[in-house]
Amino acid sequence: MSDENKTQILEVLRKVDGFADIDDANVEIQRMGGLTNLVYRVVADGQSVVVRIPGQGTEDYIDRAVEIHNTRVAEEAGVAPVVLWADSASGVMVNDCVDGIVTMIPDLFQSRAGSPARAGTALRKLHDAPRDFQFRFELFAMIDDYLSVLSGKDTDLPEGYHKVVSDAQPIKQLLAEQPGTLVPSHCDPLCENFLDDGTRMWIVDFEYSGMNDALWDLGDLSVEAGLTAEQDIEMLTAYFRAPPTDAQMGRMVIYKAMCDLLWTLWGLIQHADGNPAEDFWAYSVGRFERCKSLMTDPAFERHVAAVRG
Repeated sequence: MSDENKTQILEVLRKVDGFADIDDANVEIQRMGGLTNLVYRVVADGQSVVVRIPGQGTEDYIDRAVEIHNTRVAEEAGVAPVVLWADSASGVMVNDCVDGIVTMIPDLFQSRAGSPARAGTALRKLHDAPRDFQFRFELFAMIDDYLSVLSGKDTDLPEGYHKVVSDAQPIKQLLAEQPGTLVPSHCDPLCENFLDDGTRMWIVDFEYSGMNDALWDLGDLSVEAGLTAEQDIEMLTAYFRAPPTDAQMGRMVIYKAMCDLLWTLWGLIQHADGNPAEDFWAYSVGRFERCKSLMTDPAFERHVAAVRG
């Protein structure tokens, strides 16, 4: 870690209650994961906290004041770690560190028994939050916004992207005619945004959160975690506290395809910005191909019909 980063972290910590007089020599700092931000676990005076410093360029597409508001609401719902300090202007945030947990990845969703059910329970707790989130997550408006951002950057779209967007217009119309209930939603449920102790899950990182159809979070997590059909049912049953209907399952599958359509563009923005966290061109192409495969599967129309019906 650079001295500049350490200095910035210590400056932030000294603004948090109980950390004003921390001794530099008695601070342990560990870099954690994060595709776009700098995230650190810091141990000082016997207390563990997480310091999040937004990545460069993220201000182009993330409203940090909205994110911080929504994170506090998720904390009130009992599903997110406590926010100890946050700055709405810069987006720098300090959270309490949850001990005794593992950060989930797709393999862990497969190997830790009950993980899909615990995730479904956590998402239901979030969606039942006591206050609304700020921001309305509008799928097709966000696709247009991301395309606008990309128009000013030096990168290409995967071949056939605009055609698939066009093919998705009937889905857009269907969702407008058959809107789901808007609830406080995470909207970007990567596996790594779930923390599990084997009994309970917490959810973190509310950068893209907003009011959204509840089934978006469930469909997106299914894609990210690579859940099987049986695990989808496990997650949905825990969420609805009853086996899912055909319409509920159909809406989730629709959002599986649509989340890949959206996050293809997000990946291209990271690629154009030179984000070194991973190969974002390959990430984007992979998501786009998965979207096309799902939308051309004959079963997809049956799911659409279940929602329409």
